Amino acid sequence: MNQPQTTPTHGCHTHTASAPPVAGVGWRQPHYTQVLAEKPALAFLEVHSENFFAPGGAALAVLMAGRAHYPISLHGVGLSLGSATGLDDWHLDQLARLSERVDPIRISDHASFARGNWPRAHTTLPVHAADLLPVPWTNEALAVMATNVQRVQDRLRRPIAVENLSAYLQWAEADWSEPAFLAELSRRTGCGLLVDVNNLMVNARNRHLANPTVSPAKLVAECCGWINELTHHLGPTPARASHAHHPAIAEIHLAGHTHAGDIVIDDHGSRVSEPVWAVYAHALACWGPVPSLIEWDTDIPALDVLLAEARRAEQLTRCTTTTTSTTTTAAIAAATRPTNPPRPAAPTQGPAHGHA
Repeated sequence: MNQPQTTPTHGCHTHTASAPPVAGVGWRQPHYTQVLAEKPALAFLEVHSENFFAPGGAALAVLMAGRAHYPISLHGVGLSLGSATGLDDWHLDQLARLSERVDPIRISDHASFARGNWPRAHTTLPVHAADLLPVPWTNEALAVMATNVQRVQDRLRRPIAVENLSAYLQWAEADWSEPAFLAELSRRTGCGLLVDVNNLMVNARNRHLANPTVSPAKLVAECCGWINELTHHLGPTPARASHAHHPAIAEIHLAGHTHAGDIVIDDHGSRVSEPVWAVYAHALACWGPVPSLIEWDTDIPALDVLLAEARRAEQLTRCTTTTTSTTTTAAIAAATRPTNPPRPAAPTQGPAHGHA
């Protein structure tokens, strides 16, 4: 099984100079004008689908102006693919109309649910939670999600990509591990997978909140183990050209997260952390040059900050081999060591809660 790949820092094995770019950024309102004026070198722009459901207006006009210069990826948060009550017909119709208008390079949403039935008198009413709620990794939940994903793909007449979740709770029932569940979903429906490596790190950190001595190297190794398991369950693939990536992996997301004291939150409000970069390098080693996105949705910085993160992703893509890494655990620890070593705790204090 592949060992985790470290983030290259010195000389590297490259693909070739002709390799197409892979890195894009989430295109948010503060950067609309600057991106259109400067047209920075990016592989694609990604937007939230639901923000452009209106049939006209300024928002759609801006999106179409961007579409004239870049491929557009439509990333949704409202399909509720894991809902046992089925899909919202209106939502799916709006997404289909937007897809026909934009002709996006990819369409994606999450392996989650947000819709349910609320009992009311002698009937039930559909309700929609403004959140991405985790599904149980059970056979029943897999059948529900596969049915919903297939319905979306039939309506859109194209495959979609399904993203792993940053989940702050999990169900006790499980017939599958998360990577096995997602691999089987891809096998049954032909959908792609969008792997958010920051979500993997958020989940790993939350699992270890009660143990502040867990090292970044252990967290990186857990996330890389998730990637290895997914790769195993996806099964063998045909030999790929040097610029091709694993056919089942449609996209990778990179973002920042924050430690809020009693929980680690996937807030998309800071630079990608060094441990997440290390997990990303391992994903590239396993899957090849997958299209990759820098997500930044809160405390949005200057565009140059996002572009610098995208350049780093691009550099890692060119510096990471697609052969099995033999990196040792000690090397991973070195790659993820903090720049400034932590100061020892005062003798009268216990360990800081939740820091890993």
